[in-house]
Amino acid sequence: MKLTKITASPVTLWVVLVISFCVLSLVGQRARAEGNKSMPADVGDGRVAWFDITTTNLAQSKDFYGKLFGWTFASVQGSDQAAEISAGGKGIGTIRVADGKISPFNGVVYIQVSDVPASCAKAKQLGATIAPGFPFNLPNGTGAISLLLDPAAHPMGLYARKSLPVPAVPTK
Repeated sequence: MKLTKITASPVTLWVVLVISFCVLSLVGQRARAEGNKSMPADVGDGRVAWFDITTTNLAQSKDFYGKLFGWTFASVQGSDQAAEISAGGKGIGTIRVADGKISPFNGVVYIQVSDVPASCAKAKQLGATIAPGFPFNLPNGTGAISLLLDPAAHPMGLYARKSLPVPAVPTK
């Protein structure tokens, strides 16, 4: 099988990351409203903790994945363009309507790590680019995330169940 290199402009990649951030923010708002119910399961470091799927037809995709995997879907508060995916009663990801045509770079997989800042530093050392504004804490103490582009420009998310330390306020 011959592999074909897929290319996308840096602008397209950053748009994908920004859209993923918006979906995570909406999920975070839901977590605030419902307590820690939406916190992803503790799957262990190096394993997939959360993922986003993009689609051009939300109803059709929910029907397909629901029938294929038995997933259920809950509306994301404040959006009719996204839903949280649950399996076995636990939130495992989100599905959202793509802004325009689906590309190979739509969707992000979040890998669980024990320390987001340390993992970001290591990823950067290995050639990754950390998305502007990341890492940050998710609402309601549900952990911290970061988004990055690996050296081949594939988007990747990092997720830790513990929040980032709050920086001390300097005293005068």
